[in-house]
Amino acid sequence: MQVLQVQLEVRPDPAEVGRARRWARSRLAGSGIEADEPLAETLILLVSELVTNAVVHTGCPAVLRLSLPGVGAESVTVRLEVADASDRAPVPRCADGDATGGRGLALVDGLADRWGWSPEGAGKRIWCELDRCAGTRGAAEACVGGASAYEGLAFEAV
Repeated sequence: MQVLQVQLEVRPDPAEVGRARRWARSRLAGSGIEADEPLAETLILLVSELVTNAVVHTGCPAVLRLSLPGVGAESVTVRLEVADASDRAPVPRCADGDATGGRGLALVDGLADRWGWSPEGAGKRIWCELDRCAGTRGAAEACVGGASAYEGLAFEAV
C-alpha cells in the first residue's frame, strides 16, 4: 500500500491554526478520505488541537506532518505529527469547568487510537494515529474515536 507523507511549516501565530486545518482538509480529499467521513472530521479536530498547542505554548515555528493512505485504501492508519522547537514535555493539567482552554491533549487521548510524544532534535514531536476500518462506511464510523481515560483532566503541551 502506498502512503503519502506531506508536511506544512507553521509560523508561531494562532491564525496559522485555521490555515493548518484548511491544508489538512485538502490533503485528505486528495487521498480519497471524504470531508464528511468521521475519520476526516476527527483528524481535523486533532490537527487544530496539536497545532494550537505548538503555536500558543511554544511561541516557535512548528511542522505539521500527515501520513495518508493512497486513494482506494480501505483499511488504513492516518498519522498526524506536530514537531516544535520546545524541549519541554507535555504536562498534565487540570482545567476547571469554566476554563476556555487546557483540554487539548485530553481530546487527543479520547479521539485518537494511539498517541504519544518523543524528543526530536532540540525540540519534540507529538503524534497521534487514527485507524480507518475496512468495510462499509458504517464500520469506519464505529472504528474512529474512543472514550477518554481522563475525565476532568486536561493536558497542555508546553
